[in-house]
Amino acid sequence: MKVPYIDLQRQAAQLRAELLEELAKVVDECTFVLGPHVSAFEEEFAKYLGVKHCVAVNSGTSALHLALRVLDIGPGDEVITTPFTFVATAWAIAYVGAKPIFVDVDPTTFNIDPAAVERAITPRTRAIIVVHLFGLPCDMDALVKICDRYGLVLVEDAAQAHGARYGGRMIGTFGRVACFSFYPTKNLGAIGEGGALVTDEPNIAVRARSLRDHGSDRKYHHVEVGYNYRMEGIQGAILKVKLKYLDQWNAERARLARLYIDLLSDTPLTLPRQNPGCIHVWHLFTVRCNRRDELKRYLEEHGVGTAIHYPIPLHLQPAFAHLGYKPGDLPVAEQLSRECLSLPLYPGLTEEEVKFVADTIRKFYARTR
Repeated sequence: MKVPYIDLQRQAAQLRAELLEELAKVVDECTFVLGPHVSAFEEEFAKYLGVKHCVAVNSGTSALHLALRVLDIGPGDEVITTPFTFVATAWAIAYVGAKPIFVDVDPTTFNIDPAAVERAITPRTRAIIVVHLFGLPCDMDALVKICDRYGLVLVEDAAQAHGARYGGRMIGTFGRVACFSFYPTKNLGAIGEGGALVTDEPNIAVRARSLRDHGSDRKYHHVEVGYNYRMEGIQGAILKVKLKYLDQWNAERARLARLYIDLLSDTPLTLPRQNPGCIHVWHLFTVRCNRRDELKRYLEEHGVGTAIHYPIPLHLQPAFAHLGYKPGDLPVAEQLSRECLSLPLYPGLTEEEVKFVADTIRKFYARTR
């Protein structure tokens, strides 16, 4: 048996007729940039999350950039965030001329450590960007309290957490602004790039809509320097279809994750966990293993696809060398970068395939014991 790490064709086949019908509408109407399909998706996604405004853009990276622009964060400001995330989280800080301040993460959740956040606050700190990594919500009670105590802006990077909940409340509703990615492999994925900024504040939404469209408030009238961050009509149409299935797909991910945990509980792997009071949406099923690279090779030799997230933490990336971090500064993130391995997990993956993956892992440890 071969089990690919990700197989988008399974989901596409399931929805083929619906997707092609919506694509045909975009082609027939020639509503290729923004337009009614994007507007309809914005309305439905805002309603799904329980927020007042959704501004669809061309990527999650663009959404993060706009979030800091509309919050007027810039040169001289510091923004605290995690080093154990995709680089786009920190790009947004750099794009506006602010300084990323990386702090360590919790070794069990992989999410930003609130105690480390509080220790890093200085008079220049303006905001915290939290990342709900792999679909597991951060400790929002602690982080919201810190922001309130110090007068900081909270921004949520929810690129991997579509549909996740904390204390019964949707992820994406805690910060003044939250950002989502609709990259094809996300829990809610487009057929190309896509993203969104969500907020309850009308002034933020109005300015974000202007900034995504060249800083204009009406055609050929540009009130500030803006960007071409508009979502394409086909992405809005596709996302509108897929949104209907998101909760179903997340439940399927959770069921498969529980099966992995049952099958791998007596192996040397450190398994991910579901925190009490949270709904984890299992964007990834990522384990820790002190023989990670060896296990990865063995699995791939035996037909199991895997992935590594993230092999170089952001504070040690060459692009951020000017910040002066060195190996050992953020030891938990650095250890995770050496030990984390993501196993196949996606809607359409079968129980038989999960059992095959788990059995292959068990054979690896039996062979090397």
